[in-house]
Amino acid sequence: MQTVNTDLIILGGGIAGLWLLNRARQAGFDALLLESETLGGGQSVRSQGIIHGGTKYALSGALTQASNAISDMPSRWRECLRGSGELDLRSANVLSDAHYMWSKGSLGSKMTTFFASKALKGRVDDVPEQDRPAVFNHKDFRGGLYKLNEIVLDVPSVIQALVEPHKDRIFKNNAKSTNIRTNPAGTIEAIELSDISIELKAQRYILTAGEGTQDLLAQWGIDQPKMQRRPLHMVVVRHSANLPTFAHCISTGSKPVVTITTHPASNGEQAWYLGGDLAESGVKRSPEQQVAEAKKILKKLLPWIELPNARWASFRIDRAEPKQSSLTRPDSAFAQVVNNGIVSWPTKLALSPDLADQILQQLNQQAIVPLEKADLSLLTDLPRPEVAEPVWETLF
Repeated sequence: MQTVNTDLIILGGGIAGLWLLNRARQAGFDALLLESETLGGGQSVRSQGIIHGGTKYALSGALTQASNAISDMPSRWRECLRGSGELDLRSANVLSDAHYMWSKGSLGSKMTTFFASKALKGRVDDVPEQDRPAVFNHKDFRGGLYKLNEIVLDVPSVIQALVEPHKDRIFKNNAKSTNIRTNPAGTIEAIELSDISIELKAQRYILTAGEGTQDLLAQWGIDQPKMQRRPLHMVVVRHSANLPTFAHCISTGSKPVVTITTHPASNGEQAWYLGGDLAESGVKRSPEQQVAEAKKILKKLLPWIELPNARWASFRIDRAEPKQSSLTRPDSAFAQVVNNGIVSWPTKLALSPDLADQILQQLNQQAIVPLEKADLSLLTDLPRPEVAEPVWETLF
């Protein structure tokens, strides 16, 4: 085998891996990214694209560790979208400059006071009647409506914006002919690409493969850290209404009843993408039951809304995260040094910048500095991965 030497090999081409590739190259590292399927084809393009500020984690009426850990993310992403942040995302599409939160009836006085408190200043604003989005601008709407400092992004365009600056560093590998070669001490010696007789050697090997990280850990022979899967049963309704909606519906529980985001389809239609507690509680329902439940919820919450030419579908996805007790949600991004590798999960799309911070800090703590320059001419036989299509295109 011929050998290609580089500083960092990133395994996994979702937004977390692509963000890290950009930051690592920015820091002077020679880095390569390998993706065995499509870019963002795991969790990234199946996310709702909301850059959370943590408000939905505070529905109990108090700020939690999770809500504080993510509070700075909207401003960091906004700076990147303006071209003044750590990365240039000006070519990415913003679907909505704000996400909203509504209640079917009036909120309790405790929650109303909490939303108006100094603790949530800059995160939550009351919405005057004249400024309501179209879906809530109806005589029958009786609930409360709040505007959150959270943007909603078109995820495929974000992936494309992250790919462009370093597309010569991104390769599609054949998973069946890729082998992680280790020594008896559990140190990675190389990534072998047997179909093209190339081995890739790096100072550090970084796993950002989401759900695929579990198989990589098994191949590496590492049993810590462990991964957990938290399942969702998402619903998509594609229709011909021009009714962009980006909102959580809240009730007395600690989770949104349903979260709606709206995405443009290739034929000019729109797709409502439904998550929240509907998706979490729906994991035990059949697809037919889940679609029926989604229709019932929307009819109850937004009875005045009609969606012409509506076609409904559901699909299942697992959120891949570091293992927690009782399968609880992690509060923050996760990165752990293991021998000469780093195992990571962002846990939320919005936390990808924070994950890159952690990994670069770990490299600095280990005194890993730029040394190599990969001979890319040896990798010309490797194809380039495509950006994954969103589910509202593939389901219908």
